[in-house]
Amino acid sequence: MKKQMLFSGVVVALLAGGYGAYDYYAGNHVEVKEVVSSSSAAPVQAGNGAAQQLNGQWTIQPESEVYFSVTTSKETVNFAINAVHGNWQLDSSDVSKTAGTANVDLTKLSSGNGQRDNHIKGNDYLQVEKFPEAKFTVKSFDKLPTAWQEGVKVPFTMTGTLDVKGISKEVTFQNEAVYDQGLLKMQGKTVVTFADFGMKNPHTVMLDTENNVTLQLSLVFKRQ
Repeated sequence: MKKQMLFSGVVVALLAGGYGAYDYYAGNHVEVKEVVSSSSAAPVQAGNGAAQQLNGQWTIQPESEVYFSVTTSKETVNFAINAVHGNWQLDSSDVSKTAGTANVDLTKLSSGNGQRDNHIKGNDYLQVEKFPEAKFTVKSFDKLPTAWQEGVKVPFTMTGTLDVKGISKEVTFQNEAVYDQGLLKMQGKTVVTFADFGMKNPHTVMLDTENNVTLQLSLVFKRQ
């Protein structure tokens, strides 16, 4: 009887350990940080004055991050990249003169699981040794206002070219931004697929994965 109880205890421990390993490997360990608050502050400075302060060249700050998220049959798993750089030129009076690029260091991606991260960085997916950076180049803005109020969120869309692994695709981000104490904060979202960039869906026997991949921007800009 004691031997049977001991054997049962070992089996339970092994099963629990196996589930823990599976949960660690397949689970989400990264929370998406928002740079634009869900509530709008009362306007401090309105109209042309705030708009004029936005004109000029802005640089992406170190606290900026880019995320991509994959939804599986278990949960949505987020990957964060905290190495983003680029310059943007803003002109509130002529949106056609507004332009920008963002370069993302894919070698820095992290999901909180090193084994999974190395797999995504490898030859089956991002091939970061050959293509260490992804790049987004702005082509146009829609509904970007000519007048801003400090502390008040502004919704707009942004279309541009996303380059990953030497493959280019036009994408449109749904964004919101806020001018806050000398900083321009922007977050946006768009959806692509694995096939858009020559990658296969990472289905496994134990885990189904949706074809869509959600890209999210959490960018903070400072004027030069």
